[in-house]
Amino acid sequence: MDKPLRRVAIFALLLIFGLMAQVNYIQGSQAESLQTDANNSRQFADVFNSPRGQISAGGEVLVTSKPTGKDNPKYGRSYKDGAVFAPVTGYFNGNATQIERAYNSLLGGKDKRITQQRWFDSFIGKPAEGANVELSIDPEAQRTAYQQLKARTTQGRRGGAVVMDIETGAVKVAASWPSFDPNEVAPQTGEKGGKRLEQLNEGDGVIRPLVDNALSQTFPPGSSYKAVTSAIAMEKNGIDSSTVIETGQLILPESNRPLPNSHDTGNCAGQAPLRGAFAESCNTSFAKMALDMGIKQLSAGSSKFGFNKRIELEPDMYAAESSVPVEYTGPDGETVPTGLDGTARSGIGQENVRATPLQMAMVAAAIANEGKMMSPYLVEKVRAKDQSELYNASHKEYGQPLSEDHAEQLADMMRAVVTEGTATNLGGMRIAGKTGTAEQGPGNPNARWFAGFSPVEKPRYAFAVMTEGPGGGASDAGPVAGAIMAKVLEK
Repeated sequence: MDKPLRRVAIFALLLIFGLMAQVNYIQGSQAESLQTDANNSRQFADVFNSPRGQISAGGEVLVTSKPTGKDNPKYGRSYKDGAVFAPVTGYFNGNATQIERAYNSLLGGKDKRITQQRWFDSFIGKPAEGANVELSIDPEAQRTAYQQLKARTTQGRRGGAVVMDIETGAVKVAASWPSFDPNEVAPQTGEKGGKRLEQLNEGDGVIRPLVDNALSQTFPPGSSYKAVTSAIAMEKNGIDSSTVIETGQLILPESNRPLPNSHDTGNCAGQAPLRGAFAESCNTSFAKMALDMGIKQLSAGSSKFGFNKRIELEPDMYAAESSVPVEYTGPDGETVPTGLDGTARSGIGQENVRATPLQMAMVAAAIANEGKMMSPYLVEKVRAKDQSELYNASHKEYGQPLSEDHAEQLADMMRAVVTEGTATNLGGMRIAGKTGTAEQGPGNPNARWFAGFSPVEKPRYAFAVMTEGPGGGASDAGPVAGAIMAKVLEK
């Protein structure tokens, strides 16, 4: 080959290598930003052309993609026991919720951790395969929770349950009733699925199946919140479980109306150690604590447990904000401070106090874990198709809202609730906790709670269960918690 021709050949090769490098840069390093650019009209047109990754839990595949045999969509989405796991998996139909949304780029194969490793596939036009997501959920316990909530929740109302590992923060159960089946709105359902999604989004009164009752909905926690009131009073006011406190009648300072106990005998007859007042759930004691500390201190102390902020479970996946408001919005849109009567009622988990089951499980977890609260999470691992690990959950401390000594005393107080207090019917179920029965206004059923830990000695898990209906937390939410924890402890 003569010299000029050789120079042309070398120059052509350099151009080819330069083109390959540019293509690699665009399709690899910039792939994700280009795919999600607002000016890219193909970002939704291409979303069904390749299979998304699987979502699994406990070695069981819960969500997968399957060929439809059609040109559009080429792949559908299949959800095993969809309604059972919907509060965690969410749905995908171009838009997405929950894990389907939080890990969309990894499931869809568009994440940089996939595209940069598969640059040659990108260069030759082969789409990167989506990664597989492994959840912390215990599938059988999740199924048990769903069935228990369905059976125990009064027709037309709601229930939610959460279980988490106290040492890691791994969420083992996040169940809701009612729920919805993501298969009904998956890509392969077309226009029918779109109409069904509109129906689900509209809901029926308070029943909104797309808003799960474990992570995404708040309820008045009632007396289960007394664990928080007690913890703050112990930390701020120097009392302990043996401190004798007033348990008798309380006249609210603004309305001059009495705030009643459920009974005025035993520990609620006038004076008792904090342990006894807690076990028998004397309303007046905890209302007085709230009045003594004031609404600002009650709210600030609650914030250490996670109230008054959104809890992030996964990237851009948040639980609803639980709250102990210092002020609230009135009926005419005006800002109204929480008054003294409202402060007293806030101390017993009423007034405007709201909590998710996740939040109350976090409270119980801190008590069971020597005062240390771990950040909750749902995803254990993400693996590429070649089984290389792209993500592994790290266990993060959320905070230490109470001392180890006070946590141990509160744990003992929760045990006393079952052995000698308001939940003696739960004896033998290997659970300890705090009952709650919250009024929700005229014409509405009670929010019935049981939040605690299991096993009773050397606890490993914390839980919170809420069901709506007549009756109280011990008789309705408590047995649900017992059945769920029996399944969790089988592992």
